[in-house]
Amino acid sequence: MKPTRRKTLVDSEPRSLPLTSSMPGWNDRPSSMWRTHSQLGGGRRRHFWLFCGLVVLIIFLITHPASDYLPNNSATTASPKIKWAEPPTLEKLKQWERDLPQHDLELPFPEGKTGRYVKFSNQVKRLGWNNALNEILMNTHLAYESKRAYVFQPYVWKEEHYSWPQAVYRNHESLPHTPLNAIISGPSAGGSWDVGDDAPRSISEEWFDVVCPRKERRIINTREVKPVIGWADGIDVFNHWKKILHDAPERCIEIEPEHYKKDFYPQTFDLWLWGSNRVRSLWPVFSQSPTSRLLGPSPIVLSAVERNAYLFNPRGPRPEHPVSRSPYDRMLAIHARRGDFKEACLHLAKWNSTFYSWNLLEELPDAFTPPPGGKEGENTPENIEKYLEHCLPQFDDIVAKVRDSRFDYLRQSKAGHRTLDVLFLLTNAKGEWLEQLKATLREDGWHTIVTSKDLELDQEQTEVNMAVDMEIARRAAVFVGNGVRRCRFFSENLLNANFLDSGPLSPVTSFTRDW
Repeated sequence: MKPTRRKTLVDSEPRSLPLTSSMPGWNDRPSSMWRTHSQLGGGRRRHFWLFCGLVVLIIFLITHPASDYLPNNSATTASPKIKWAEPPTLEKLKQWERDLPQHDLELPFPEGKTGRYVKFSNQVKRLGWNNALNEILMNTHLAYESKRAYVFQPYVWKEEHYSWPQAVYRNHESLPHTPLNAIISGPSAGGSWDVGDDAPRSISEEWFDVVCPRKERRIINTREVKPVIGWADGIDVFNHWKKILHDAPERCIEIEPEHYKKDFYPQTFDLWLWGSNRVRSLWPVFSQSPTSRLLGPSPIVLSAVERNAYLFNPRGPRPEHPVSRSPYDRMLAIHARRGDFKEACLHLAKWNSTFYSWNLLEELPDAFTPPPGGKEGENTPENIEKYLEHCLPQFDDIVAKVRDSRFDYLRQSKAGHRTLDVLFLLTNAKGEWLEQLKATLREDGWHTIVTSKDLELDQEQTEVNMAVDMEIARRAAVFVGNGVRRCRFFSENLLNANFLDSGPLSPVTSFTRDW
């Protein structure tokens, strides 16, 4: 998401005034420059003061380089996407994580120095947020069922997805890291379990080094486990890991990845699982687990949503029948990514990819079955076109999908008291293409249209802008998302949230749509 750009000290244009006599009032009174001259006096005394001023100016320039104040071609202005020259420090949030109450060696079992812990050092890094979130949630659920505390870690970005260039990363990191509590809240990030649940709370990886010194850890490499379970069903994969972690006598366990040359996806729950029907068997238990039920957005994300809530107030004519006052109950959110997505979509077509994760559930509309004729590594031109229809829909397809989704949603209203008149476009598109799309959709009766670029975000909110988009879309009555495997990653956690919010037979889940 690219927030609306506002000028700041770093990127504003000089505001100098032209020194021309035609400027109204310019000669009406002595200028401040001339007043200063007269106050300094003349002759030697004036020269003395000018000399002192010159010395002060030289000292100031030496100790305060102009690069601290003026734009240049360095990394601080290398990224035109944002108005902030540097990412936020997030130091207060990091300290808050350090001060979590479960970070105390003297706590009684199942926490403290006698507690049982598991760290998944094989968690995915440098991949899209929703790929990471899938794994974070399932690993938390596995730790919970194994009677161990989950060890949460910062989100590690893929560099090109981060809003700032490498030269200004926090603390000169080689890769940008964002504290997990900047993005989500709930048990996965160290939040409380249900009242009366004595499960150990999640701890940070920093505290894990304290409570579980390396010499006290049992290291389990994924090569010791994954070949045994192979291509088993998702629930069987889960139960196999659960037995190992539950039955192990060691207090501290760390899961380490196999070398990437031997297993390119060494995660406990890997891409081969998330991108296949085998994942379906995990849904019934996971969807009702406290890990999933207690998941929420972070306070930073919530503050961004509230800050921009006014943008979604309906602007069209008053509906003819009683409808909800909430703009989210009247919203259709659609994920329409452009630009770099075409290359990703072609790659997915090449490998005959499926939908991703919970989007493979049979209860959902808009299913996708890879067309016959392709094989791993290559596909037919006809099949590639089929993939692009789902992964990179064209202008007319987007308009038609919005129109059809609204029609289907309103048609199923028993009392006829639904309306959809607010549209949220989650997109990285810009320029003429986006403006034409908005104009066409307005002609279709959408009086309130907001895009990701319209959101006004502060420095911390910009850090987690993808989660802000997600939270707004999660609240929408209808959500339309992109279709195949990793292209669909954005939408599947919205689906998870909508199922949990409204139950498996609700209108919301019926209208979590795909292309």
